[in-house]
Amino acid sequence: MATTEEEQVSATAASPLAKSAAAGQGGSAAEHGWTTDGLPLGHGSVVGEPMGRAQWDSGICDCLGRNDEFCSSDLEVCLLGSVAPCVLYGSNAERLGSSPGTFANHCLPYTGLYLIGNSVFGWNCLAPWFSYPNRTAMRRRFNLEGSCEAVNRSCGCIGSCIEDEFQLEQCETACDFSTHVFCHPCALCQEGREIRRRVPHPGFKPQPMLVMLPPGYQTMARQP
Repeated sequence: MATTEEEQVSATAASPLAKSAAAGQGGSAAEHGWTTDGLPLGHGSVVGEPMGRAQWDSGICDCLGRNDEFCSSDLEVCLLGSVAPCVLYGSNAERLGSSPGTFANHCLPYTGLYLIGNSVFGWNCLAPWFSYPNRTAMRRRFNLEGSCEAVNRSCGCIGSCIEDEFQLEQCETACDFSTHVFCHPCALCQEGREIRRRVPHPGFKPQPMLVMLPPGYQTMARQP
């Protein structure tokens, strides 16, 4: 009788080890997801399931934005992207970095590359090399859908070609670079519209509001 109880206890204690060993053997074949920081995360891990990708709030060609509470901000973004892309890029980087000193560190180098590219090569071919990592960082921070994932969602032709998540992320980074090279003003405007809807300006500090409520209705009891 005692031997049977000991066997049951040993089998119960060994079952989690067997499960973990089986999970370790199949871990190499398991699919990986991506966290909001762009890091791989295995399904069923202790951290949790990976979050689903979110779509961009507006398309890359929606330069005038949408007719909502950010309509005036979208028009400002469109104007800056057309006339002063260095200011728009610096503003986007400042909001993404959430520190007041980020604007000058990004706007001034972008302006130098913009002037050199237009004066030497005749078009803005150098600044996209400096600005496209901002799009990748924004896509990872807000867990946004990439170009390859958008094409795969539309026609389903990318999923059969790229199955590894690391290769997919490299492909998305290459698409971010291509978007900034061939559609640079539209890419900056799309990023500006997206980040203004998600992150307030670092210099904005809302003031606390004190609300005083009037006392409730009081009645006095009449003494006999």
